[in-house]
Amino acid sequence: MTLAFLIYSYFPYGGQQRDFLRVAMACAQRGHKIIVYTMKWQGEVPEQFEVVKVGAKAWSRHGLYQDFSGKVDKLIAARDIDTVIGFNKMPGLDVYFAADPCFAERAQTQRGFYYRFMPRYSHFMNYEAAVFGGQSRTETLLLSPLQRTQFEKHYKQSHKRLHDIPPGIDKDRLPPANAAEIRAKFRQEFRITDEQWLIVSIGSGFVVKGIDRSLRAIASLPSQMREKVRYFIVGQDKELRFRRLAKKLGVSKQVDFLGGRDDVPRFLLGADLLLHPAYSESAGYVLLEATIAGLPVLTTDTCGYAFHIEKAKAGIVCASPFAQHELNSQLKFMLSGDRRPTWSANGIAYGQAEDLYSMPETVATMIEGFTQRRSSKVSEK
Repeated sequence: MTLAFLIYSYFPYGGQQRDFLRVAMACAQRGHKIIVYTMKWQGEVPEQFEVVKVGAKAWSRHGLYQDFSGKVDKLIAARDIDTVIGFNKMPGLDVYFAADPCFAERAQTQRGFYYRFMPRYSHFMNYEAAVFGGQSRTETLLLSPLQRTQFEKHYKQSHKRLHDIPPGIDKDRLPPANAAEIRAKFRQEFRITDEQWLIVSIGSGFVVKGIDRSLRAIASLPSQMREKVRYFIVGQDKELRFRRLAKKLGVSKQVDFLGGRDDVPRFLLGADLLLHPAYSESAGYVLLEATIAGLPVLTTDTCGYAFHIEKAKAGIVCASPFAQHELNSQLKFMLSGDRRPTWSANGIAYGQAEDLYSMPETVATMIEGFTQRRSSKVSEK
């Protein structure tokens, strides 16, 4: 088959981008031709892919997306494409991989009333309806029960087109036999003593990931505890806003922005706590990555994979509606208590007992099934 994959932008360190790459590679390994349409590609291009860079232009971001999807429609129409798979919501998709949260839910719960009168709101609502609305035929792959609840709430007719898929965690996140040695060398490299606590946040998109909440929580710790904290932020995004906040809160000396990195497993083994109070996230792979590596997690229930933390008993999940004082209190509790070894052991056991790794192969099989069923219906007509 010839499969068209649509993604606005690819870079190596985004969760959505990693999902796209792994699914597309799984399809390529089955012998399918892969054509990728994108506005921007950062990093190496797999030899199995044909990447088409679409020169979209507009003054606004939503205008850029509209120009992109319009041009892609014409490009696809000129090719013999069997199935169109999107990793962003837009019209014309046969399959949508739900890497983003429900926009209608976010607009209703996280935005003010006047937001609904903005062109940006209309654009994203229309593009979401193109995937989930009653007239759509797009099959959607869901990462978490939270997504299903939200999409069914706002798009009741989409129920039969929503399909649950397992997580797709890389097995290199599992702790190796020499995990203790890796941890010791890591902490020595970054000059972290046994008396210090290393807190990490991992992921691009600092605003959505709640880095501001994390900084405030660290700043709220009693001075004797705060002085023992090091906070590493690993991910590719604009830092200035958060550097200024750290300085304003008086914790800038303890905060390090380390950019996007390829050695995330070392951070999972070397740290003492993953702090991830995201505002809204479809899944949050890093929650599971930390869990199976034995790193305790403090997160929010607005992350799709937060239920895994509770199921594994590998940390604490702050309930909605979010309250900064609750996050502050739970951070202090997790650092000062003696439960971290238990949370760690629970997480490692969970990673060994659950199927958390089969997403790419499962999705490739589902894409093949959707394509065959659609072809059969066309033949019958």
